[in-house]
Amino acid sequence: MLIDSSGLSKVRDSVKDRIFFGHEPSAELIAILTVYFVQGVIGLARLAVSFFLKDELLLSPSQVSALLGIVTLPWIIKPAFGFISDGLPIFGYRRRPYLVLAGILGAISWVSMATIVHTSWAATVTIAITSLSVAISDVIVDSLVVERARVESQADIGSLQSLCWGSSALGGLITAYFSGMLLEHFTTRTIFWITALFPLLVCAMAWFIAESPIRKDANNESYNTNFLNVKHQLGQLRQAISQKAIWLPAAFIFILQATPSADSAFFFFTTNELHFQPEFLGRVRLVTSAASLAGVWIFQRYLKSVPFRVIFGWSTVISSVLGMTMLLLVTHTNRVIGIDDYWFSLGDSLILTVMGQIAYMPILVLAARLCPSGVEATLFALLMSVMNLGGIVSYGSGAIIMHWLGITQTNFDYLWLLVIITNLSTLLPLPFLSWLPNSGSQTETPVSQPVLATNGETPLVPDFIPELILQESESEAVD
Repeated sequence: MLIDSSGLSKVRDSVKDRIFFGHEPSAELIAILTVYFVQGVIGLARLAVSFFLKDELLLSPSQVSALLGIVTLPWIIKPAFGFISDGLPIFGYRRRPYLVLAGILGAISWVSMATIVHTSWAATVTIAITSLSVAISDVIVDSLVVERARVESQADIGSLQSLCWGSSALGGLITAYFSGMLLEHFTTRTIFWITALFPLLVCAMAWFIAESPIRKDANNESYNTNFLNVKHQLGQLRQAISQKAIWLPAAFIFILQATPSADSAFFFFTTNELHFQPEFLGRVRLVTSAASLAGVWIFQRYLKSVPFRVIFGWSTVISSVLGMTMLLLVTHTNRVIGIDDYWFSLGDSLILTVMGQIAYMPILVLAARLCPSGVEATLFALLMSVMNLGGIVSYGSGAIIMHWLGITQTNFDYLWLLVIITNLSTLLPLPFLSWLPNSGSQTETPVSQPVLATNGETPLVPDFIPELILQESESEAVD
């Protein structure tokens, strides 16, 4: 039976609109989404790493929290990777070779975790290298996304970021349950071996990136060409980061992410005190991955035109209030009112993850809209590294508070106080909401629109700064 061509066209258009958010499903887009997907799939080893640090290396909650802060360092120096990628092409290419290198580095580091890592220092270095691999590939695909996001129509603003992070969440969703189930049947090192296969997909996807080689000058002086590129980038970056419209939102993002974290303490509490098994923790990860997808969908469907201040303000307050419900779990009050530990953990994780993802999506949209052409990877990575630096402060301050409260592998007497401190601290960014743009919606002004140009001369501020942000900064200065 022959299928009507108009029917195929309708199916194709439906897939394009519903699955790809209106973007043409080209080979390059599939490659980009695959790299994000791999970033989510690598979460397969997340529980294995946690149990490896706790049971095989015998680290305490504060030590694990400090280690997690250290291995985040590659995400702090992401601008360096973007700077190198933008200004120093390999064989004339700025993106493909770096994706290949990232994939190879990731595979080698996971193989090392499976074979030669036996001390906490070796684990710290090796996990940091796995983080470095993902950070490099993330910089590259982020730059590709930003390049394409700059030409989005106003109706589609934010849709490409939603699609990419939805792909990452889908990867996490697929492997979430297996991350716990496999630990019931295999050792942590076996799971590290399995994880080592996924970075190789990044190497394969690199060849589908549509990239033209950069031509050398007539005298074949590639060094001079690269030097000029680097000098030009430095000029653009200096012009960008000197703008109040950029560094004020960046400072807010830092404060938002820098509040103390209790994640490590909760992992030890759920495994040593509540005796949650890896298989159930995999279910929790399944729920949180699904919740991340739900958060992306809610933002894309209902919130992408809502002002930043409104989203951050309400999501912060709601998350803080809901986070206090963890007091019921750590004091076992949930048992008194008839709610099982397992069900309570699942429900709480679902709601808080949705709220977290809704709060995170505007950060991506804002950062992408601030990036000038030619240094997309560098500036976007710089903005994201500010957030990651806040993460290091969060883990470090959390580790200090755990040490002060005497929280160990078996002592959780003051975990309730840690819950109160960490949740109240999430309200600290609220007085700084004025640092965010609020004069209009997130989709109000095209990125490419020049602002404050006089007499036809060069604009006084870069043309990549959205006018709505500039106007808001000016109004605050007047006040």
